Amino acid sequence: MKAVVISRPGSPAVLEIGDAAKPEPRPGSIRVRVRAFAVNRADLLQRRGLYPAPPGVSQEIPGLEYAGEVDALGDGVRGLVPGDRVMGIVGGGAYAEYLETPADHAVCMPQSMTFLVGAAVPEVYITAHDALERLGVVAAEWVLVHAIGSGVGTAALQLIGVRGAHCVGTSRTEDKLARARTLGMEYGVNTSGRNFAAEILRATDGGAAAAIDLVGGSLFPQTLECMASRGRVIVVGLTGGRTAQVDLGVILRKRLRIEGTVLRSRSDAEKTPIIQSFRDKVLPLLAEGRIEAVVDRVFTLDEVRLAHEYLETNANFGKVVVQID
Repeated sequence: MKAVVISRPGSPAVLEIGDAAKPEPRPGSIRVRVRAFAVNRADLLQRRGLYPAPPGVSQEIPGLEYAGEVDALGDGVRGLVPGDRVMGIVGGGAYAEYLETPADHAVCMPQSMTFLVGAAVPEVYITAHDALERLGVVAAEWVLVHAIGSGVGTAALQLIGVRGAHCVGTSRTEDKLARARTLGMEYGVNTSGRNFAAEILRATDGGAAAAIDLVGGSLFPQTLECMASRGRVIVVGLTGGRTAQVDLGVILRKRLRIEGTVLRSRSDAEKTPIIQSFRDKVLPLLAEGRIEAVVDRVFTLDEVRLAHEYLETNANFGKVVVQID
């Protein structure tokens, strides 16, 4: 099978399309014929040699989410048949014509959903849904979302609206804030080179009840300042850096709860109930058209280097997808 291989750590130029062995489904697993996959920032880090894949997952073939068709079944698989259209998350290996995945991690796509859209759904909607569940967001609360124009940002924004909560989003560009407003964001803040905490405190009438931080780094101390008393913060991404100088007194004074989360390193057993929750609570919203994945740009497999280059510019609003077939 064809696969995109990281030949060595480095720039997008190290990505090569080569031949790899077609995986055989083990008991309880399926083989999927991949039709499209999305590009995530974790892929960029893995390509640079900064984010190794979990044990037992290909280190050379990146890719965390896919959409395609069931090609073969391992022993003991029930409820799926060859030809079923599925999407899902994997620990790696999605940049290939075929992949193997536990059968209970594959989610049947709504009939109206294309493979290009399906590839843009799993990682961001499962991540955003899990974050909101962990935060316990309820109606009428204000939720702060950094990097509102990212894949997870656009997914979280829509899911916040479904819950009847209010979203205040941040970005470094006015265009992304304007586009986020069309998806239901109620207040937007440009964080480029400025202190924004006071503005968010005013906009939310005293602070956000919850926050999804996809940036970290120098924004994190201001995030804490933006919170209401007993606010909840979940750190999902670190595009702004891994370190921050924090006034611990803010955490104590506001009685904040801070949590970190990552999907990729969790065991298959840990992922199963999270995927089931997505299947039960989010998939019907996608099928009904109440929410939709935002696809910014589509590349062909031969353009995978360009897809990485484009995502690294941070110009995207929503997801970057690569079509295999």
